[in-house]
Amino acid sequence: MSNPIPESERTEIEAAAFRRLVQHLRENNDVQNIDLMNLAGFCRNCLSKWYRAEAGERGFDISDPAAREEIYGMPYEEWKANYQTGPKQDHK
Repeated sequence: MSNPIPESERTEIEAAAFRRLVQHLRENNDVQNIDLMNLAGFCRNCLSKWYRAEAGERGFDISDPAAREEIYGMPYEEWKANYQTGPKQDHK
């Protein structure tokens, strides 16, 4: 695969795309995590775990609740109370 974007710019573009994805998920709270997981194989919780893991790789210790708040835009418990509907299923 050929990518004409220089590596120096690529990381910024990828980061902007990630921020756009997170903003899209924040704006579409009607989309449930279980539906995301079933259809796409990942959900908001997955993103928060990936965020936390990458921060840890770079020497930043971020708690699970803090990482989730980065993705959800609010504390996870608040998001669940306001937006989670249907079965409260755990998933991996």
